[in-house]
Amino acid sequence: MTTATKDTSSQAATPADLPAGIASRFPTAYTILFGLILFMAALTWFVPAGQYDRVQNEALGREVAVPGTYKAVEAAPQSLFDIFLAPINGFYSQSAGTANAIDVSLFVLIIGGFLGVVNSTGAINAGIARAMNALRGREKWMIPIMMALFAAGGTTYGMAEETLAFYVLIIPVMIAARYDAVTGVAIILVGAGIGVLGSTINPFATTIASNAAGIPFTTGMMLRFIILGAGWVACVAYVMWYAERVRANPELSIVANMKAANEAHFKLKGSAEDEFTGQHKLILVLFTLTFAVMIWGVSSQGWWMAEMSGLFLAAALIVGIVGWVGEKPFIEAFIAGARDLLGVALIIGLARGIVVIMDAGKITDTILNWGEQAIQGLSAIAFINGVFAVEVLMSFLVPSTSGLAVLSMPILAPLADFAGVGRELVVTAFQSASGLVNLITPTSAVVVGALAIGRISYDKWLKFVWPLLLILTVMVIAALSVTAMQGGAA
Repeated sequence: MTTATKDTSSQAATPADLPAGIASRFPTAYTILFGLILFMAALTWFVPAGQYDRVQNEALGREVAVPGTYKAVEAAPQSLFDIFLAPINGFYSQSAGTANAIDVSLFVLIIGGFLGVVNSTGAINAGIARAMNALRGREKWMIPIMMALFAAGGTTYGMAEETLAFYVLIIPVMIAARYDAVTGVAIILVGAGIGVLGSTINPFATTIASNAAGIPFTTGMMLRFIILGAGWVACVAYVMWYAERVRANPELSIVANMKAANEAHFKLKGSAEDEFTGQHKLILVLFTLTFAVMIWGVSSQGWWMAEMSGLFLAAALIVGIVGWVGEKPFIEAFIAGARDLLGVALIIGLARGIVVIMDAGKITDTILNWGEQAIQGLSAIAFINGVFAVEVLMSFLVPSTSGLAVLSMPILAPLADFAGVGRELVVTAFQSASGLVNLITPTSAVVVGALAIGRISYDKWLKFVWPLLLILTVMVIAALSVTAMQGGAA
């Protein structure tokens, strides 16, 4: 975690400062994402362009695809100029005049400014040092508690982009507890991710998908609770197993080569002996209240990026006043904090550019139609696992859970009637696939943003998470197959 002062130890380390492995031959997230833009642009020259007819669904408030209406359309191959416009359009669509990822990127910058101001007061450092001293010997129990909280957010309202605010708080705590940055990222990304995978009342997954499939979102709820519970246990056990191994032997960390660099970058300046003043306590109450208000606003008031950004801007001003930061130091702290997350903000727009290229090239519907043709006429078990496979593929291409629901459910759900499978099982297969893929997909702003904040390369994250992905995949396939074999909704 960086501070507002220009302490070079808290700035991004240069290649000379880092062990040999950090500047590995595996490309950075920026290169991977731009490579995917190039790849998708190349596909628009070879994959036939096509589209489904769409009608306005008043209940969903958006257009949905009409099953059986896919048709070929005039090709729209993407040019070199389109490729370089894709990251720009990833932030803001200049042709439609609408925002894409610019609101998320702005939110990240304001979060950085807010944290910069809070850090400048010393409240977080003193508070965490006091908490770590009180929890000495019991730090591992923070993992299941925090993962339960993030899973609750994921299953109820699809907690995703808003988790970006928590990484710069939790990663330093985990490092102070003698774990590593991967543990901190996993607590949040995997915790919220398993909640989304096992969505129960998530309006952006379960509700929208069920509505698009023409069924009540409560149908099939029991199976989703089973997947949520079993998945949470598996994820917590895996993260705790990894964390305790790292604590016992730091050389077993996925990012062991960055241990010293990460300890310097995320260093907590406080110690157990530092005074924890009444002013510190008040600032931490305001800090906690800000996140609580954010969760309340998103879950019950229809807030999104603009409202959350305004909340954190207001909170930064209040903290600055309470902490007697001063006008010039406040501005310096806010700008320094925003600067620390500038790379994250840029990478989010770059990730959205991949979807921009696919939609502009009119190949998204074509890929979905291929999946539709592949799963027609299969047995119940083969059908539901085919749906799961199609949704996994589509989730890489369309990382937005609600966007994928509106795109795929009107097409795939009616096919379940002919396979003797309940439509609610198709919804469960969709949200499980989307939740699984959104733990790793480089087209997700949440994944690339989390890894950028945690200073974890994409290949290192894959090395950490692939056994857990395999466990969750087997678990989901087993749950879907058993339910399909029984021929009823669980």
